[in-house]
Amino acid sequence: MENYDTLSIPQATLLQQELRKRTDTTEREVSLRLIGGADISLNLYSTTIYAGIILLSFPALRPVGWSLVQAETHFPYVPGYLAFREVPALKEAWERLTVKPDVLVVDGHGIAHPRRLGIAAHFGVETGQPSMGCAKKLLTGKYNEPGPWVGDHSPIMTGAEQIGYAFRSKNKTAPVFVSPGHLLGMENSLQIIRQCIGKYRIPEPTRLAHELVNRFRRGELPEGVG
Repeated sequence: MENYDTLSIPQATLLQQELRKRTDTTEREVSLRLIGGADISLNLYSTTIYAGIILLSFPALRPVGWSLVQAETHFPYVPGYLAFREVPALKEAWERLTVKPDVLVVDGHGIAHPRRLGIAAHFGVETGQPSMGCAKKLLTGKYNEPGPWVGDHSPIMTGAEQIGYAFRSKNKTAPVFVSPGHLLGMENSLQIIRQCIGKYRIPEPTRLAHELVNRFRRGELPEGVG
């Protein structure tokens, strides 16, 4: 398990640049029977991290398993580098899963990141796992407001480069921000998230992962796999 706690920010930047070179966001055929959702819960400056991955059948999106881990981090809280605080705990939760999902949707960004390496891309490259990000807030880039209805979307751009989509996941509510992480293309990510919409703004994989991790943090669920 990587220990990022001793890295300086310049060292972390160099590592991000190296990992970015390994990201693969070409379009491909995706066979989906099991989809995962991942979320992290922590106080802003706390060293304690609660990480969770939930497994859902696809396309029914019914929970069929999970993994929960409590871990410690001493990497500083620096915007744009949060993956260095969160990825080790998430990888530990991942490694405990006996069955892995075909795609993991992470609460955070894929390549829609200043150095094109948000948590979903970082995690995907380090594990070799098809991954994508679905975030509640924009980190970088610009977009035109998509139409008001579920499924409406518009590209997130930095200059001439597309780095994701603003996607309307619920009528007349703020969009979510979708981007490929690793081993998925831009259109792959959009089509997958289309099939993950429930009654809420947050798509089901990350919404259910968020609920799971919060229950764990409150002591309602034990660490481990289920």
